[in-house]
Amino acid sequence: MVPCAHCGQDCGNIPMHFEDKPFCCDGCVLVFRILKEKNLEQYYEIMPSPGIKIEKTETGSKYAFLDNEEFSSKLLSFSDGGISKITLFIPAIHCSSCIWLLENLSSLHPGIMSSFVNFVRKEVNVTFRESEISMRQLVELLHSIHYIPELTFEKGEKDDYQKVNRRYLMKIGVAGFAFGNIMLLSFPDYLPGGEQIDRILRSTFGYVAFVLALPVFLYCSSDFYLSAFKSIRKKIINIDLPISLGIIALFMESSYEIFSGHGNGYMDSLAGLLFFMLIGRWYQGKSFQSLSFDRDYKSYFPVAVTRLKEAVEEFVQLKDLKEGDLILVRNQELIPADGVVFEGEGNIDYSFVTGESVPVVKKQGDAVFAGGRQTGTGIKIRIKKEVAQSYLTQLWNEDRMSNKQSHAMQKIVNHVSHYFTIIILFIAAAAGIYWAFDDIGKAVYVFSSVLIVACPCALALTIPFTFGSLMRVFGRNGFYLKNTDVIEKIAKADTIVFDKTGTLTHSRSMKAQWEGTPLIGNEKEMIVSVARNSTHPASITICDSLACKGTSVVKNFAEIPSMGISGNVDGNTILIGSYRFVAGKDQEEKGTTTVVYVSVNHAIRGFFRIENSYREGLENVISSLKFHELHLLTGDNNSEKSNLEHYFQGNHQLHFNQSPTDKLDYINLLKQNNKHVIMIGDGLNDAGALLQSDVGITIADDIYHFSPACDVILESGKFWKLHQFLRFTKNSLWIVYASYTISFLYNIVGLTFAVQGLLSPVIAAILMPISSITIVAFSTSSIALLSRQKKM
Repeated sequence: MVPCAHCGQDCGNIPMHFEDKPFCCDGCVLVFRILKEKNLEQYYEIMPSPGIKIEKTETGSKYAFLDNEEFSSKLLSFSDGGISKITLFIPAIHCSSCIWLLENLSSLHPGIMSSFVNFVRKEVNVTFRESEISMRQLVELLHSIHYIPELTFEKGEKDDYQKVNRRYLMKIGVAGFAFGNIMLLSFPDYLPGGEQIDRILRSTFGYVAFVLALPVFLYCSSDFYLSAFKSIRKKIINIDLPISLGIIALFMESSYEIFSGHGNGYMDSLAGLLFFMLIGRWYQGKSFQSLSFDRDYKSYFPVAVTRLKEAVEEFVQLKDLKEGDLILVRNQELIPADGVVFEGEGNIDYSFVTGESVPVVKKQGDAVFAGGRQTGTGIKIRIKKEVAQSYLTQLWNEDRMSNKQSHAMQKIVNHVSHYFTIIILFIAAAAGIYWAFDDIGKAVYVFSSVLIVACPCALALTIPFTFGSLMRVFGRNGFYLKNTDVIEKIAKADTIVFDKTGTLTHSRSMKAQWEGTPLIGNEKEMIVSVARNSTHPASITICDSLACKGTSVVKNFAEIPSMGISGNVDGNTILIGSYRFVAGKDQEEKGTTTVVYVSVNHAIRGFFRIENSYREGLENVISSLKFHELHLLTGDNNSEKSNLEHYFQGNHQLHFNQSPTDKLDYINLLKQNNKHVIMIGDGLNDAGALLQSDVGITIADDIYHFSPACDVILESGKFWKLHQFLRFTKNSLWIVYASYTISFLYNIVGLTFAVQGLLSPVIAAILMPISSITIVAFSTSSIALLSRQKKM
């Protein structure tokens, strides 16, 4: 056999050759040439023969309907400013090479900006420029490399799951029916004197058992065979291979005994084995579906949006936002749902959605999409579609900007699981050979029991269920994690860096006192109109201190991080910020409060003296984190240094007048010194530092401060629990280690009994899912118990 260099299948007697490599067909040659021309040969290095055999099909006008905007628009999840985004279901996704290639589609065509694969759902999210590649051309490109998308205009995810669920239940029903009836026919064999039954009747019972076992062997076991076959074809050994071998061995030995007249075999064991294993798989599937449902639809971010009701601003949770609501979106705030611009001019940055940071100008009546970030003067938006929380969660998890690595524990488990199967095959073969010298029937019995009872599934379930349960507990307590990878990183962190304003201080509890020339005429109105476009805590405090609506139109609004804000109101230039920003020169600040200066038409009118209010429980949080190395980075001056030194006692480092770039460089320096860094900020002037740290935590007040750069969102009201959350992640690692220990002990004890012939395949099949259920129960109950002890 000569394997194809692309798909691994037999090339036949006369293989095709290209660059001294054998191929089975023109299609495989074509895909190989495309990948080589685009310097994507690494596709073949990740896994051997990762491709799929190409059928000779021409697309022709097959996808011509996608040129019709009426059809294509239904498939798009986003389209604005010449950039579109589509999610395609591709059944052919099956390995790491598929993921690598599909996430490098931009190398195949310059019009493709980015692509992201959801391996579990076999979906790829593609962002592309319509001026360079149409949707039809994109689909035809995927077809040419044999990743053929299934195009549907109705969302059928729920129906697909129900269909898979029904299929599993059907197989469980067939196996259960066969198991019950075969057990009834085999009942005499388990009773004293059963050997006295008429030989013809015994043979008849055996033939009936064979007929009943056939659908179990052919239909109920098909998923195991298919999985094993695919793994062998890709030169990989997975857990379904030994299970399949055990099933085949039992069926063949039992068939031989029935038709040779030596007995009725182990058809009852075979049917029972499949019945209990299918129940175990069904249970695992339901458990994962439950975790996925909770993650996608119930973990609402702890943020609110400003809704306008009869010209009055009110803060509402995202989940309470309804179609038709009018909302205010300030500078640097995300648009939470699709809508149209009702008032103002938008400059929408869609980098969170598409990766493209060039703002798109939007005027009154123009459509805007969820995930865009307003830059400039605040705008009013009329909501046209309710918040799709799962869509925002998906965008957050696509993680376009981050290069953070997945946790190492899962990689170790995957490595162990691979060799685990090989070792089990060796033990089963050795035990089978040993018993074959005494009793061939007993040898098959032992061989099957060893293959069935040993299972690395419990190892694979430990991290998803332990960390998944922890995410659920954290979510209920206002600590929202992007994904389970974050938990291990938090547990291993040794350095914590804090921002000050909006992180250690509470914006709604800050007080501002005006000092300077009394504000006359409409100066208060102009100052509030400019300040309300910013989400900075100082701006919010100034708005609260001046009892004005601030509804004047602001033009040319700008916000410079760590400096200040500016805008033009009715021809008057308003500057609000540091003395350097307002006056153009430095001035030494005295006192223990933050000072924000104001100028009108470049004449300084005075300043707001802002008394910071530190968050509840700050002193306890800082003292409880004494085993971490603590740092403070703030863009404010050192006027509050003495206050902060009261909290940061000991060998902790405080740094003032830090720009966003300074904060980023500081995080990089810590990481160069092999520190595992958690950065805690508000996402305004520290997005780069949040992104560069190992874990970025954003503090969310009652405004829409969600930052795509963060890994965790912490409700501001739960800040006092911060040290408890961090400690809980370390406890969860011990639960994982304990689960691993239980799993290994189960396999050792089970194998000990199986190789001695003291464990039947049916009991092995019962123990196999029980081991998984035990791990799931132990992990979830341990997390629940710890959460109760910590009063979470």
